[in-house]
Amino acid sequence: MSYSEADIAATIDHAILKPELTRADVDAELDIAAEWKVFSVCVRPSDIPHAVERLAGTGVAVGTVIGFPHGTTSTATKVAEVHQALADGAVELDMVLNIGWLRSGFGAEVEADIRAVVEAAGDHIVKVIFETAYLTDDEIVRACRLSEAAGADFVKTSTGFAGGGATLPHVTLMRASVGPEVQVKASGGVRSLDTAVAFLDAGCTRLGTSASATILGEARAIAAGAAATGAVDDSSY
Repeated sequence: MSYSEADIAATIDHAILKPELTRADVDAELDIAAEWKVFSVCVRPSDIPHAVERLAGTGVAVGTVIGFPHGTTSTATKVAEVHQALADGAVELDMVLNIGWLRSGFGAEVEADIRAVVEAAGDHIVKVIFETAYLTDDEIVRACRLSEAAGADFVKTSTGFAGGGATLPHVTLMRASVGPEVQVKASGGVRSLDTAVAFLDAGCTRLGTSASATILGEARAIAAGAAATGAVDDSSY
């Protein structure tokens, strides 16, 4: 399948989550998101109000994380985080499920934790982060089914902070383990155009990455080269 630069940009949640980032670092990343016209940024909760203000009028949405990065905060705390994030202007929420509960076989507790966040979010998009590097295939399937049962909009591979990110086998498994109304997000290690396209071809509809400029810059360069040679339509690749 071929994708234009705009097609790919429309799938990107530009990640601005590293704990050491200064306000100047955050601003530089927000400006990259605006310049490349990505779908959204995913910022640290404390950065939401600033990101909303700086991105006003750009068309870039502001999302944030809940229970990040380990998923071990209480359900009540996650719900409180949701309320604060929405009050501050976030429009999408990427929550980490309780990984230890999932691996312990506490399916009812995991489902209830996700459902509480979904209900607190109302009409806002909720993506459930699994941290697939820690899970077996059976656990990934179970996480998919619990997330879908709880009403989540997306299942997502990784935080990017666990030493392992998205893989094609995991994305393929996740896509096969949820119904068509649940979308899949690949995050962690999405740093090149080839990787981004591979995940989109595998069924992802959203990509979490801090390498937006690299990915979209590659896409633009390929399209420009094709246009210069007249080899193909320059709108997609």
